[in-house]
Amino acid sequence: MDLDSMDCTSTIDVTDDDEEIHQDRHSYASVSKHHSNNSTNANAASGLLPTTTSVHELLECPVCTNSMYPPIHQCQNGHTLCSTCKNRVHNRCPTCRQELGDIRCLALEKVAESLELPCKYMSLGCPEIFPYYGKPKHETVCDFRPYSCPYAGSECSVMGDIPFLVAHLRDDHKVDMHSGCTFNHRYVKSNPREVENATWMLTVFYCFGEYFCLHFEAFQLGMAPVYMAFLRFMGDETEARNYNYSLEVGGYGRKLIWEGTPRSVRDSHRKVRDSHDGLIIQRNMALFFSGGDRKELKLRVTGRIWKEQQHLGFKWRMAR
Repeated sequence: MDLDSMDCTSTIDVTDDDEEIHQDRHSYASVSKHHSNNSTNANAASGLLPTTTSVHELLECPVCTNSMYPPIHQCQNGHTLCSTCKNRVHNRCPTCRQELGDIRCLALEKVAESLELPCKYMSLGCPEIFPYYGKPKHETVCDFRPYSCPYAGSECSVMGDIPFLVAHLRDDHKVDMHSGCTFNHRYVKSNPREVENATWMLTVFYCFGEYFCLHFEAFQLGMAPVYMAFLRFMGDETEARNYNYSLEVGGYGRKLIWEGTPRSVRDSHRKVRDSHDGLIIQRNMALFFSGGDRKELKLRVTGRIWKEQQHLGFKWRMAR
């Protein structure tokens, strides 16, 4: 889909006393690229014995530099490497070039069982310490692990904390930034028959001191082309549950309304889209809302974000 052929205009109705969008860039060093350095610093900071650091260095694969887990392989000269890299080096020791065979370093595997190490995201705030073999499981769900870039228009590999990603979206992806909890967007497409798996628009809203991503895109749902709008919360799922949002689209006396809870950006854009968790508009209905000769898409999507307690209080006042 040609993104340049689509225009989007938006007007923002601000009803909350929101703060200005924070635009301070927070530097973030990729944890995965500096795993051994972070682990060494973390060991020293946590007061672990120097021998623990030395053993941990022995457990670092010389090829991929990741920590090794059973089965740990070694050559006849005692050089070790992980099972993944054993296949990559074609059964040749990367240190001495001797044939590896199928020798396991059981002694090193046993030593690893006695180690306790801090989470690799300690530098980002995680205070937990785990047995060596239990650490990877925690790190896959650690609340302090960095977030992936929520931009869906390209395979962006940037990771970081929320302030860093907000600045990244603004400066690198040129995403529109707005302050306010209500929005009114108009999406225009000159040839709506050209529906492909591509993202049309991403807008970031600063509301209640948090950031939200509004997605609007076109894709094929089975054989039917559809348009979809949904909201993602820039934070964890537990925090996302504190908020609700509504989306509305319509025209000529008809309207579609969606209400739901924003998904966390921990869930990928594709996962949210494929679960159909948002406002879905069939192309024929979208063209009806657009009016005219049905050759141009003109959709106006309005919506708001609220906290659940605030919404309940509003409904109670209305009832009185």
